[in-house]
Amino acid sequence: MELRQLRYFVQVVELGSMGQAAQKLGVVTSALSQQISRLESELSTRLLQRTSTGVVPTDAGLAFWRQAQLALRHADDAVRAAQLARLSGHVSVGMAPSTITVLGLPFLQAMRERYPDIRLHLVESLSGNLGAMIGARQLDLAVLFQTAAGQRWSVTPLLTERLFVIARPGLPGLPSTATTRLSALRDLPLILPSSPHGLRSVLNAAFLRSRCQPNVVAEIDGLAMLMDAVRAGLGATVQPGAAVGRVAGEPLAMIGIADRAVHRPNLLVSLSDDELSPAGLAARNTLASVTRELVKAGRWPGATLHKA
Repeated sequence: MELRQLRYFVQVVELGSMGQAAQKLGVVTSALSQQISRLESELSTRLLQRTSTGVVPTDAGLAFWRQAQLALRHADDAVRAAQLARLSGHVSVGMAPSTITVLGLPFLQAMRERYPDIRLHLVESLSGNLGAMIGARQLDLAVLFQTAAGQRWSVTPLLTERLFVIARPGLPGLPSTATTRLSALRDLPLILPSSPHGLRSVLNAAFLRSRCQPNVVAEIDGLAMLMDAVRAGLGATVQPGAAVGRVAGEPLAMIGIADRAVHRPNLLVSLSDDELSPAGLAARNTLASVTRELVKAGRWPGATLHKA
């Protein structure tokens, strides 16, 4: 006996018609009639009596109908209980400094609201370090900017970040236009992360394509210190819009980079689905939904959602 058969039978009794029940259930009448016949065969008794105006339950059918309704209510209650049960466990999530500036707190708040019994471990580090941590099973998931070949990871493109020249207004050599090309930054003093940094790799390739040698006056790998130096007027930087999220005080100038290839993809990377715990799956879904909400609300500067 299947729950489907019970639902079919209850619907037929309530509507008094095979045709109407089939229409409401979204099945053909012959399939519905066949399921009822199988149910009657299994019970070795006639449950429905056909009349000129439809069908009515027999005495056995009426008794069975009452118990079937109760069984279906219990089944529905069991489904709701499973859906509402609180997930518990532990999940570790990694984000780069600029990403955590925009995504970190909203993600924490969403996890606390949706899954209060899941203990979250949030790690802030460079994208390359985070990838190594996933490979070593020290993280369950992370937002990365590139992935290593040959890994059995689950990878979902999240968004693309536009890059900006960010500087204190009035810095000598800073373009006065809303957008600029890298070739126009030849004489602008730049403060950039060092070469192992993923963003620096993107910029090095872009400067090479533009046949422009950047004027790098300092290399700083910590985002907070880098932005402090920019705010102090020691130079400009090239970063995604998220980098200004925690900069307090006087607003910084942000000039969009017009070169087509100057952008940074954001990838949601996790252990493979068969390795990820239920808590990890919940965190991954929550992180993706919070990201979409932030971008759609305009709270992630320069970000464009990936088109699935």
